[in-house]
Amino acid sequence: MALLNIENLSKAFGALTAVNGVTLEVQPGSLYSIIGPNGAGKTTLFNLLTGQLPPTSGRIVFDGQDITGTPAHRIAHLGIARSFQRTNLFPALSLLDNVWVAAFARGRSWRGLAWRRTDRFHEVTERALAALGDVGLSEKAHQLARQISHGEQRQLELALALAAAPRLLLLDEPAAGLSPDETQKMVALVRGLKGRYTIVLIEHKMDIIMGVSDRIAVMHFGSVIAEGTPAEIQRNAEVRRAYLGGMAAG
Repeated sequence: MALLNIENLSKAFGALTAVNGVTLEVQPGSLYSIIGPNGAGKTTLFNLLTGQLPPTSGRIVFDGQDITGTPAHRIAHLGIARSFQRTNLFPALSLLDNVWVAAFARGRSWRGLAWRRTDRFHEVTERALAALGDVGLSEKAHQLARQISHGEQRQLELALALAAAPRLLLLDEPAAGLSPDETQKMVALVRGLKGRYTIVLIEHKMDIIMGVSDRIAVMHFGSVIAEGTPAEIQRNAEVRRAYLGGMAAG
């Protein structure tokens, strides 16, 4: 059974339909990528999945439960975590403290917080340290977020999502703004997470998409115009011409 089912999902802003009748199915443990030009509706789709926007129509089913319209503050508690295109960190806090806050927010209750020191939350600290380890930042745990490179800040953003112990991980252009070397490092990180998490990835860099994806959906003007394996997408003449710059079929 699919972990995530998106059924005829649409979102209209007045006369503009940003997401138009999207239907997708994401299997547990897979890496599912969504590609398309700017304005295709990819990030709006993520905003619908994470409760930041209510859909105009359609359904979102996560692990057999209809979560359509669930508010954003409840989504993380259901086991869905997200990274963003733009880095969103606390620059004056250490890397560990940034991730600690994300791990703590995933907890079931804030009861007793006013009466306990943060170092008493051992399980939260352990989860935060594990997330930093997963992205290769353990040695910089006590540095301030503003003191690390942009590439490392993107890694930290990924650690924030992992600290929520997600069953579904939504990654919105994790390699945005990275140098070639930083991009390769991010690719290796995402590849290392594949199989441990169910991942839905938005990315413009085709070498990343074709190298890590199990299945790919292509969006154009809010609609899915093609869906399949990387090889099937590469063989699709319309997709190759419009999005892949004539990439040869593999």
